[in-house]
Amino acid sequence: MTLKPLGDKVVVKFVEAEEKTKGGIILSSAAQEKPQIAEIVSVGPGGVVDGKEVKMEVKVGEKVILNQYAGTKVKLDSEEYTVCRQGDILAIVE
Repeated sequence: MTLKPLGDKVVVKFVEAEEKTKGGIILSSAAQEKPQIAEIVSVGPGGVVDGKEVKMEVKVGEKVILNQYAGTKVKLDSEEYTVCRQGDILAIVE
């Protein structure tokens, strides 16, 4: 099964949090921050959303930074995804 978002929605998968600091200290799962960097898995078509023309500016495969509490969590085939609006994306990581 695949997820195909509608309108201005995108499907993302969060990148795993770092288990080690740059200094080499291993972090417990409780000490790790919730990751905010995600990879785009699928992009909706855009179009007219809420009476406004929306052009999709992100592409599949790009890494983005999301608002921490953005979107809706979905579990599909033992993988966890988040479906959110393009407006919840704060930046593209280059």
